Amino acid sequence: MKIQYKDKIIEIDKPMTICEVLKEEIKKNPYTVLAATFNNEYKNLAYCIEEDGTIELIDTSSSEGMKVYRRTLLYIVGKAFEKICPNKKMEVNYQLSNAMFCDLIDEEVTDEFIDQLTQEVRRIVKEDLPIRQVIMNREEATKFFEETKTSKGRLQLDLEDNSEIFMYYCEDYYNYCYGTLANRTGVTKIFEIVKYNDGFLVRYPSQSDPERMPKFVKNKKLAWAMEEYDDINKIMKIERVYRINEAIKEGNIKDIILLAEALHEKKIAKMADNIAKNKNIKMVLIAGPSSSGKTTFAQRLGIQLKLNRLKPVTISVDNYFVERKDTPRDENGDYDFECLEAIDLELFNEHLTRLLNGEEVEMPEFDFYEGTKRYNGKKLKLEKDEVLVIEGIHCLNDKLTSKIPAEQKYKIYISALTVLNLDRFNRISTTDTRLIRRIVRDHQFRGYSAKHTISTWNKVNEGEKKNIFPFQEEANFIFNTSLVYEIGALKPIVMPLLEEITKEDKEYAEATRLINMLKYFEEIPKEYVPNNSLLKEFLGGGDFKY
Repeated sequence: MKIQYKDKIIEIDKPMTICEVLKEEIKKNPYTVLAATFNNEYKNLAYCIEEDGTIELIDTSSSEGMKVYRRTLLYIVGKAFEKICPNKKMEVNYQLSNAMFCDLIDEEVTDEFIDQLTQEVRRIVKEDLPIRQVIMNREEATKFFEETKTSKGRLQLDLEDNSEIFMYYCEDYYNYCYGTLANRTGVTKIFEIVKYNDGFLVRYPSQSDPERMPKFVKNKKLAWAMEEYDDINKIMKIERVYRINEAIKEGNIKDIILLAEALHEKKIAKMADNIAKNKNIKMVLIAGPSSSGKTTFAQRLGIQLKLNRLKPVTISVDNYFVERKDTPRDENGDYDFECLEAIDLELFNEHLTRLLNGEEVEMPEFDFYEGTKRYNGKKLKLEKDEVLVIEGIHCLNDKLTSKIPAEQKYKIYISALTVLNLDRFNRISTTDTRLIRRIVRDHQFRGYSAKHTISTWNKVNEGEKKNIFPFQEEANFIFNTSLVYEIGALKPIVMPLLEEITKEDKEYAEATRLINMLKYFEEIPKEYVPNNSLLKEFLGGGDFKY
C-alpha cells in the first residue's frame, strides 16, 4: 500500500495504524497531534490503514485540532465525574471563550467537588489511557442499551437507517460523540476546572497559543445571555434535540416557533425602549460575527425605534475605506480589508461629529472597483428625532468612533448563541450554527457551493477572533439571534448541499461531521417560518430587503 504524507510516499506491506505509519513525523511536529484526515475523512490516530491514501495530521494549532482537544477533554471529564459521582449527572451546556460551562443536575458544585474532579482528570491524563471506538450493529446496540440502561448515545437508535452505532471506550467508561476524539487521554495535559456561577468551567488552551492556558476572562455579559436562553429553553422543555423532534411529530412545532419568535421581538423591543429612554444616545452601533443575522436585526430594531418616535438613519462603514494604495496588507501581502486601519478613521469621526452637531455632510460612496471614495452629491443632516444606526465588524471597538463621547453611543453585540444540545454531553456549537446558516445563504443568494463556503470558513473565523470577539463585553446589550427550531428549518436546504461534496474534496471531512450532526434533526417546512423572522435572511422569502 502507498501512503502519501506531504511530498513523501510511504509504502507499507501490511495494515498499520496512522500513528504507526507516521510515528516519527508525529514526534517531530511542533504541536500536539491529536488526529488526522485519511482520504479526506477525520480519523483518530489509532485508525488502521488498509488501502492506498493520503494523510494529513491535525494538531492543536488548527481549528479542528482544538475541537478534538476540547471533545477529548470533556470525554475525560465525563469519565472522571462518573468515577467520583457514580450516581449523579452532569451536563455540558455552552462555550464561553476558551472554556465549556458545565453543571450538575440537582446537585451543588462545591470546592471539594472541583478538587476531586480536577485530581481524577489529572490521573486519567497522566496515565495516558487508550480511547478506542467500538462499532455495534443495531441488534448489538439494542441489547447493550437494554442491559446498561444508559442514555449515553441512545439517540443513535432513534434513527432507523442508522446501521452502525458508535461508542468510545476508555477502560470501563463509555460515551458517544458525533465528532472525532483523540486515541489517548495523555494529549490533553493543559486544562483547568474552576467554579463558575452555579456550575463549573472546563478551561483549555486557544488555537493561537495551544501550549499555554490563557488568562481567565469572566465574560459576564456573554455568560448572562447564554444562561438566560438556556433557562428559557429548560422552562419550555426544549433543551434537547429530541424534544424538538417530538414537537414536530406531535404537530406542536408551530407553537415553539411562535414562542421563539416572540422572544426575539420582546428583546428587540426592550433594546429600542432603552435607547429611546436615554436622550443622550445619538448612535446605535451593531457588531457580530458572520451569519448572525445583522441585516434583519437592524431592520427589526428600526421598526421598534419608530414605535418609540425615533427615526433610524443608516450609515455604512464600508463607504469609509481608505484609498486602495493606503490599505494595509496581511502577512501574505494581500490587502487586509478587515483590519481597523483599512477604515479612514479620521474622516469617519469627522463626519459623525458634524452630523451629531446638526451639520450637513456630503456622504462618500466607495468605488470598490477603483478603490477610491467618490462624492456624488448625497448629503445628510441629522434631525432631532433621528438616530444613527451603524453596522460593521469594528462597531464595538471604541477606536472606530473615538471622537464620539461614550454616553452618545449604544453598542449591541449579536450572535447565534446556540444553547440547544444533542444530549447531556454533545452540544451544538454556535460556530456550527452560523456555518450552516452561511452555507444556506451563500447558496441561495451568492451562488456559492457548500464546498466553497467551508473552504473559506476558517479565514472568516480568524478575522472574527481578531476584530469582533475581543470586544463583545463592551456591548450595552447582547442579543442572541439563535432560534431553537432553526436547524430543522435549514436542514432541507443544507443537507443536499453538503452531500454534493465528494470524498475527493478536502472539505469532505467537515461536511461529513456536519451531516452526522444534522441527521438527528427532523425537518421543518420553511413555510412554517414567519415572514419577519431573522431566519428568512438565510431562507429567503421574508418581508425585509437585503
